[in-house]
Amino acid sequence: MTLTLTLVRHGQTQFNVRRVLQGSANSPLTRDGRRGVRATATHLAGSAFTAAYTSPAGRAMHTATEIVRHHPGLPLWIERDLREYDFGIFEERPEAELETLEPWDRFVPAVLAGRHPGLPGGEPGAAYMARVAAAFSRIINAHDDGEVLVVGHGLTLAAYLWTVQGGVLHPLPNASVSQVRIENGVPQVVTIGATVAGHTAPAARPVPATTG
Repeated sequence: MTLTLTLVRHGQTQFNVRRVLQGSANSPLTRDGRRGVRATATHLAGSAFTAAYTSPAGRAMHTATEIVRHHPGLPLWIERDLREYDFGIFEERPEAELETLEPWDRFVPAVLAGRHPGLPGGEPGAAYMARVAAAFSRIINAHDDGEVLVVGHGLTLAAYLWTVQGGVLHPLPNASVSQVRIENGVPQVVTIGATVAGHTAPAARPVPATTG
């Protein structure tokens, strides 16, 4: 049996455009963000989804709802542990402030490797990776085969892809589509960060190509 996970990052938000950190925080989709989500939803209209999951964040739920609109009767489940990394006191602050303290190309690998203790008031890397792994385990264990939609966030979806690829990390543009095929319990990345929304990789924060 083969299970395919179709991973979609939420549409472009106001904080994305302004380069403001939003993990546990949220901001509305921009006009271009809404347009991009509609383009992705149309692109996925022919997919035979058997279930759909979304982070509880408003930006993810907006994106998921637009996609599910093309699939009448498709159940949409909220998976709390798909939420984005919590940046603590840096939430809703310019990305440059965190970059000054901890360069992104060192900070992200430390989080994904579970070594980072967490920003003040935020989430330790080990706890974050454990909940991301738990979320995907629940989704995978609930479905033997078929295609399942998972709508989430740039770092959280990249974190799952990072574990599948053994430490390779890619930026995911807003409203982009990635796919993982799981056969006999073995996951394999099929597509990463494909976009029909017109948002390119710079819409995501730059990250190292590999943590090794």
